Amino acid sequence: MYSGGQGVYIHYLAKEYRLMGHEVDIIVGPPYPLIADGARVHKIPNLNLFESQKNFLSKDKPFQVFKPLNLYEVAATRMGMFPEMFTFGIRSYIKLKELMAKNKFDIIHDNQTLAYGNLLMKSLKTPIVATVHHPLSIDRKSDLTHTKSFKAKWGRIMFYPFFMQRIVTKRMDRVITVSNSSAQNAKQAFKIPQSKLRVVYNGVDTDNFRVRTDVKKETNSLIVVTNTRDRNKGIIYLLQALTQMRGKVKLTIVDEKPPLNDYAPGLVKEYGIEDMVTFTGRLSHDDVARKYAAAQIAVTPSVYEGFGLPAAEAMACGVPVVGTTAGALPEVIENNVTGILVPPRSPQALVGTIQTLLDDPDLRQKMGAAGVERVRHNFTWQKSAKATIDVYNEVINC
Repeated sequence: MYSGGQGVYIHYLAKEYRLMGHEVDIIVGPPYPLIADGARVHKIPNLNLFESQKNFLSKDKPFQVFKPLNLYEVAATRMGMFPEMFTFGIRSYIKLKELMAKNKFDIIHDNQTLAYGNLLMKSLKTPIVATVHHPLSIDRKSDLTHTKSFKAKWGRIMFYPFFMQRIVTKRMDRVITVSNSSAQNAKQAFKIPQSKLRVVYNGVDTDNFRVRTDVKKETNSLIVVTNTRDRNKGIIYLLQALTQMRGKVKLTIVDEKPPLNDYAPGLVKEYGIEDMVTFTGRLSHDDVARKYAAAQIAVTPSVYEGFGLPAAEAMACGVPVVGTTAGALPEVIENNVTGILVPPRSPQALVGTIQTLLDDPDLRQKMGAAGVERVRHNFTWQKSAKATIDVYNEVINC
């Protein structure tokens, strides 16, 4: 669960596929996601060289760094590149070829690796579908907005493997995106033919994320569930809004604490709002759901979202959402029905909208109830899995 939204995606699709009677093999790299029971998991190791700039030689196997892919990772990471997508793609192809000597697979589904290894997999004569949650060009644009020095900007440009992903993505048999917004962004970034694009919304675990009558609401409480280090999530704008609401609200941020996370905690200290903000650190799925249930308002201040899973989770818990009009959030949050949308990058708009909801308990209750119904009808993993299987069948039967 700590590998991000892509780990959540794999876990729940695999779970639903197993319930539907399908056999599932999953090839994963670190950080290894939690995988549903019944799926066969094949873990691909790496040296985590981007994070380990020093002392990266293994004491047990000091010469493993001289293997070709490991040596490439050493060289690439020292140039500021992030080579793990490329190396994982090659390692996955090798593992898949080994597995296919014993098993025949009907479909290969790539979860946004979009690496050259995918092109090698096409030689295995099995259809390949890829999911693009959102193009990495979105991340680069956001990162460049928040970096000032030339060295930092150049580092972000070097980091992302756009050329590889553009070549690979348009050669997949089908490309699944998790929203109409993401589909348009992927089409523009990767020049994917419209005929290959399919939109399948993500789901929510409604067994866990649900209304809980045994959890007491905390007065004037806000919650954000996000990776605050990701500049796309817009946490800076919410924290700036809090400086205008001193003594009026309390914010719970479900994310890592220092030293694993310095960005948002640093902003909290800089703005002098330590008494208003609590970082929970890692929580179980059940504890996250309880944090939602205790909050009066969930906030998604993103400047871009390929889908917006935390917004949907909050809605499933009966919590109204203050979101932005960025990316796919208008597809998830029904404006003025399950929450209120404001322009991105606008602390002032966040202040006014949060205050409006805090002052109107009837509106919060009405929006919370509407959110539960919207998730049940539109964003379940059962629906997502069935629609994804339909895409598989479409490719297989071509």
